[in-house]
Amino acid sequence: MTELTQEKLKEMAPEKDFFIGVDSDGCAFDTMEIKHKECFIPNIIKHWELQPVSKYAREAAEFVNLYSKWRGINRFPALIMVFDLLKERPEVLKRNVSIPEVKSLREWVKTETKLGNPALKKAVEETGDPILEKSLEWSEAVNRTVAEMVKGIPPFPFVRESLEKAVEFADIIVVSATPSEALQREWREHAIDKYVRAICGQELGKKEEHIGLAARGKYKPEHMLMIGDAPGDMKAAKANGALFYPIIPGHEDESWERFFKEAMKKFFQGEYAGSYEQELIEEFDRYLPSTPPWKC
Repeated sequence: MTELTQEKLKEMAPEKDFFIGVDSDGCAFDTMEIKHKECFIPNIIKHWELQPVSKYAREAAEFVNLYSKWRGINRFPALIMVFDLLKERPEVLKRNVSIPEVKSLREWVKTETKLGNPALKKAVEETGDPILEKSLEWSEAVNRTVAEMVKGIPPFPFVRESLEKAVEFADIIVVSATPSEALQREWREHAIDKYVRAICGQELGKKEEHIGLAARGKYKPEHMLMIGDAPGDMKAAKANGALFYPIIPGHEDESWERFFKEAMKKFFQGEYAGSYEQELIEEFDRYLPSTPPWKC
């Protein structure tokens, strides 16, 4: 697959009447747990010197990235949220540990639209800011650990079958906040990249942009569907007038089986929008809290 740019994505012409965007980590692949627990979190603790409060840093990072309504957000806003949760936790305050303020990273996240390593590297070169440099070092270390650790993890059951069936009627793309290199490696490793026309990672902007560039104005809104496991996926879909199919965390196998056996047919037959979609979204919402368990 040739290198993808936003312009190429925008120029991509429909080949089918329908469009489907599919998230990758935690949605198509059961990689969220291993990536965050074995790759992201150990590097957060190491690079940001949180060893004295490692237990609480782990709990905060797992809540933000896996078990809350922020599940699946970009790594840099997620990192900031972890720091903010730590700064207000009593157990951390009692230990007199200095939690990073990362003011320049906060500003970069607010102003940069492509929250990935290439854009951060450019910012480091332009500013020489030590916090941005440290953020880049952390992010690059995460990528190295992911490349070393995350291997041989197949797609969830019914993912391959769903893609194989859906590609007859729909143009399919990967819509993800994961770096493109990792996405391409994982989709190629399991030979499911052949079902998608494009693999869009964090370097191409936010998920909302991926769907907008690839689909908005090219397909009827009721012919556009985003499949995802996080509220951010739903937000990206709705921002583009697309429908949303939730893969429920902890119930991924059942979610994909339901899509393959029931929801996909409804989508292609024009019976998905309305009460059916709403019931699925309401079920999805019940599984992801916004309040950390230590505050309940």
